[in-house]
Amino acid sequence: MRLTFLQKILWGLVGVAALAFVWLLLWADYRADQAGEGEPAFRADFELTDHTGMVRTQEDYAGRWMLVFFGFANCPDVCPTTLAEVAAVMDGLDEDAAQVQPLFITIDPERDTPSVLADFVPRFEAGIVGLTGTPDQIDRTADSFHIFYEKVEEAAAPGGYTMGHSSQLFLFDPEGGYVKAWSYGTPAEEILADLRGRVAG
Repeated sequence: MRLTFLQKILWGLVGVAALAFVWLLLWADYRADQAGEGEPAFRADFELTDHTGMVRTQEDYAGRWMLVFFGFANCPDVCPTTLAEVAAVMDGLDEDAAQVQPLFITIDPERDTPSVLADFVPRFEAGIVGLTGTPDQIDRTADSFHIFYEKVEEAAAPGGYTMGHSSQLFLFDPEGGYVKAWSYGTPAEEILADLRGRVAG
């Protein structure tokens, strides 16, 4: 009986220690969240070539809000739909549109050369800048923006493949800090109302 009693005490102490450990972990997470409150999750960071052949970095767009979307020119639906929404937003901003720069960053540098993007992005008539680079540059850029993408073999697609990728539209402030992201399918009206309030403010 004495051994059983001691075992119970020991197990009780182990349970208390475990609870204390969990509490400390949760408290540390809470303090970290509080300390980071109001801080941007990440900053826009890239060095890529635009559709006119010029090397561009985030510094070229300092002082303007940036709408950033990752995709590829051969995309059958998601990319053109999103860029059409961006065009509607830019049109709706009227004179405030000069304060916003939309960027389209390819995740298919093998096919999306500057000349291909020069044919693609002007179709949306929204002042969108197309950006491409070497596979390594695109990898680094996608990683810094926390973007997922992959090549998917598809015999019927141009070149025998298509691309799977994250499809959110990012917003960065005039200092290059992350503000928010809209999921694919968010209506242009909703994005416009949000962005207009920020730009006007």
